[in-house]
Amino acid sequence: MTMTISSTMLRIEATRQLRNPYTLAFTLAMPVAMYLLFGATADYASASAGNGNVAFYVMVSMAAYGTAVAMSSLTSLAATEAKQGWGRQLAMTPLGTAGYATTKLLTAIAFAALAALAVFAAGLLTGAEATQAWRWWATAGIIIGIGLMFGLYGLGVGLFFNSDTAAALASISMTFFAFFGNVFLPLDGVMLDIARFTPLYGFVSLSRWPLTEGALTTGQTDPLWMVFVNIAAWVIVFAILVTVGVKRSRARR
Repeated sequence: MTMTISSTMLRIEATRQLRNPYTLAFTLAMPVAMYLLFGATADYASASAGNGNVAFYVMVSMAAYGTAVAMSSLTSLAATEAKQGWGRQLAMTPLGTAGYATTKLLTAIAFAALAALAVFAAGLLTGAEATQAWRWWATAGIIIGIGLMFGLYGLGVGLFFNSDTAAALASISMTFFAFFGNVFLPLDGVMLDIARFTPLYGFVSLSRWPLTEGALTTGQTDPLWMVFVNIAAWVIVFAILVTVGVKRSRARR
């Protein structure tokens, strides 16, 4: 009888990732460290920003970044494992392919939520403020819910590229997208125009929406429809990457 999910495998996966220094460094430690460096300890941390302060603004940015890295890197690992013959191993166990995929996805979601929670906890302890409590909850819900889109990206990278480099490429590319997507540094002019077409721009803009309502540090305001168009467009691109990756992976066999 085929199992849809295995609690034992879920526990093993979670433990394995918690013992993985790469996962801990890039998905948990790095976003918190960047928030503490650029948000909590900055001279401007307590300055007003929309419906809160600058510390909250930086906290949201780093939590969204950490979630994107966690989803993309862990799902890319799942894809590379599948290419390395796990399907044949699973055929000898009660856990089917769907159960394996569900377990991996739940692990990725758990770590994405943990990454966001770690940054939010740091923000709560170091003066991040919003005018109403619901803005904290709304922001967290957007980050974890919309951040699932980067699971598609990770799957596509894992299927398309060499297994030894897929996870590193997924996380490194997220950092690249963050620098050029108005996540780490406020951009203006031509760089801001370019940023609006990058994968993290729409996701992080929507995550900031409960705080900023679309207002940018440059004085401009992004309409909500434009943010959703960016997200929808990149979901389609990531889905195409997964489709091409599946075909490429099958062609190698």
